Amino acid sequence: MAAGALLAAGLVLALGPAASEVGRPGEQRSRVRVLSAANWSLVLQGQWMVQFYAPWCPACQQIEAAWENFAKESEHLDTTVGKVDVTQEPGLSGRFFVTTLPTIYHAKDGVFRRYRGSRTSEDLQGYVLERKWEAVEPVAGWKSPSSLMMHGMAGLFHLSGCIRQIHSYFTGTLGIHVWGSYAIFILATLLIGLILGLILVLIADCLCPSKARYREEASEWIEKENAELTAVEEVEEAEELSANELEEAAEEKDISDGEDGARSSEEANSSEAGSEEDSAVDEGSGTEETEDICEQPPTDSENQSSVRQRKSQVADNGL
Repeated sequence: MAAGALLAAGLVLALGPAASEVGRPGEQRSRVRVLSAANWSLVLQGQWMVQFYAPWCPACQQIEAAWENFAKESEHLDTTVGKVDVTQEPGLSGRFFVTTLPTIYHAKDGVFRRYRGSRTSEDLQGYVLERKWEAVEPVAGWKSPSSLMMHGMAGLFHLSGCIRQIHSYFTGTLGIHVWGSYAIFILATLLIGLILGLILVLIADCLCPSKARYREEASEWIEKENAELTAVEEVEEAEELSANELEEAAEEKDISDGEDGARSSEEANSSEAGSEEDSAVDEGSGTEETEDICEQPPTDSENQSSVRQRKSQVADNGL
């Protein structure tokens, strides 16, 4: 008998969660499938009703009997009934993003819907028989337990479960104070951050070019840009100088034309004044000549003609 007991204990340890479905001797075998992170993918095939619970949850304890009765009728409903202990499977609860307990999901060929109805056995059976799940909107693709995002969420929840277990080990087994455990976690977080930062720096140095080469390329690029800028500035300055020279030349031409016009007008005025003076001089010289002619004494011929005129007058008077 002792050998039989040892053999039974060995079978329980070997089978693990599957042995809990069999139960103790004399108890009726449970039809509820226990799901874990190892076999949760079974939910993606066929029709399932899965409950997420915790042993300490009062609401979960209240519906335990109804859930067992619902599982007994699962063969007639063509449905598999399962359950997940969130205290043992934090990663799986994170994959389904369970925030309240109990949480029930309906799955049909990998399409998940949240069950929010009554938790009696009759209502659960009616939900499946009457296909009420068709009226419920399914979970979005990015929130589906099989999506990549929820896979990462499962990893985070699993990490949080591990941290909780380590904290319990520090405070319970080793007897470390709670704040001491928090300090250990803080130091470990900083150390991990430094190590990850160092790894990232090394990867960046391997993948990116060296600083000297980068500086050479940057200096060459800067010199090229400066040369192009100076060339453009020189062209602009040359254009500005040429435009200024043209403007100065035009101004000088206008000034010279104005001076030439002024000079020509002055010369014309001076020439006109000179001609007027010459005409005045000529006129003056003519009057002077007549005056000179008038002032000259009469000649001998003139005297003789005047004597003759007088003689003829006397002769005429005598007659």
